[in-house]
Amino acid sequence: MNELVKKENIKDLIYEIRGNQVMLDSDLARLYECKNGTKEVNQAVKNNPLKFPERFSWILSDKESEELLVKIFDQKNKVDKRGGKYKNPRIFIEQGVAMLATILHTPVATEVSVALIDAFVTLRHNYIENKNNNMYIYSKLAEYDEKFEFLFSYFNINKENIYLPGQKYDAYSYIINIFKTSKRELIIIDNYADKSLLDIIRNIKSKVIIITKNKSKLSDLMINKYNSQYGNLKIIYNDSFHDRYIIVDRKTLYLSGTSFNYMGNKTFSIIQLEEESVKQVLLNKIKELV
Repeated sequence: MNELVKKENIKDLIYEIRGNQVMLDSDLARLYECKNGTKEVNQAVKNNPLKFPERFSWILSDKESEELLVKIFDQKNKVDKRGGKYKNPRIFIEQGVAMLATILHTPVATEVSVALIDAFVTLRHNYIENKNNNMYIYSKLAEYDEKFEFLFSYFNINKENIYLPGQKYDAYSYIINIFKTSKRELIIIDNYADKSLLDIIRNIKSKVIIITKNKSKLSDLMINKYNSQYGNLKIIYNDSFHDRYIIVDRKTLYLSGTSFNYMGNKTFSIIQLEEESVKQVLLNKIKELV
């Protein structure tokens, strides 16, 4: 296991801000062994705005930052030796930590993610044990139950949509099952779509739309030959997407942590997007292109 995770008492890195249990970007960067520290964590947020709405992660205000530093670290915001002002940290609630775990691809990502879940669970149990047995406990317990159900739904440790290196067939089979649920239309967004994706969709009966930025991987000749036999494919070239998505009948949305031609090469997740506001943003973007 990651030596840093062994040494750290992760529960001590979880703080309460705005009524939420949160972690700091600097602590997460250390645990995940990000080479560029908090820059890498914050860049992940910047590159994936749909995954990090304001309620999942935000930069502390000056007042919040000062209270956190004074009360927890016993220090104040001050000018550092380089002459610059202390930069307020970004924090992540449980759902934000879960989202971050699906993006950071450091060598220790999987074991750190499990350790973080364990820490949140332990904190939850301690919270219950250390409070008096009254209605406040029951109300907070219900709140935590909802949060942890959401958290586990994103890590999906006991489900088959986290895939480790070498699980190529399992990942391939899961994708096929998702594709087959489409009745009218299947939209696939993948900047690196190539012939291997055509091999996957050729047995899909519904209309298929692939949105990709890379014309060289799907030539006109390849597309014409495919459509001469199957006749259900439309290609849209667009480079405004960073992540990979699957949209089934414009109702069910999935996020894939890897391009479909790289499935099984590295640890990745396939997540069903449930948040209606997030789904609507993506569907509105699709309407502009399709």
